[in-house]
Amino acid sequence: MRSKTLSLQDREIIDLYWDRDQTAIQHTDEKYGKYCHTVAWNILRQNEDCEECVNDTYLKAWNAMPPERPAVLKFFLTAIVRNLSLDLYRKNHREKRGAGEIALALDELAECIPSDANPEEEAIGSELGKLINIFLGSISERDRNVFVRRYYFLETASEIGEKYMLKEANVLMILSRTRKKLAEFLGREGYMI
Repeated sequence: MRSKTLSLQDREIIDLYWDRDQTAIQHTDEKYGKYCHTVAWNILRQNEDCEECVNDTYLKAWNAMPPERPAVLKFFLTAIVRNLSLDLYRKNHREKRGAGEIALALDELAECIPSDANPEEEAIGSELGKLINIFLGSISERDRNVFVRRYYFLETASEIGEKYMLKEANVLMILSRTRKKLAEFLGREGYMI
């Protein structure tokens, strides 16, 4: 039986990155490896691709720290693995545009979030992100969690239902109502779809 090292606190792991101590990656993998794999799996659904993205996540984290010092290591890693996984997904599905769970989730969101079609609207996109966070803070914790699991972690309605002991139809109804509320909120803030 293999002995497992004690899990370090995030701050200690970040300090290892800053000290350029390669055990930072080992500790990151022990603490967040399964979690990062799950985030990648929700997007890619292929083990080899997930493993590639998780390994690339550790490399990006290594290259980013220093100078960056994340406030929350888990969220920092989530953003990296999610972006890498989405990039790989796009690369793997260029010819099949519109297929799969990711495209479906993005199509659902397109109903209530205006598109940033041209580069001049990047500042508007940043403001939109802030407004979405304000909106998410105004709804119930369950509805917020369901929304984030669907549109950030790209989980299916059935996966979300299992986590929250809801029927898939209930999850779909929560998502539909939340998207409608979001569209109304953004409309009041001057965003037109």
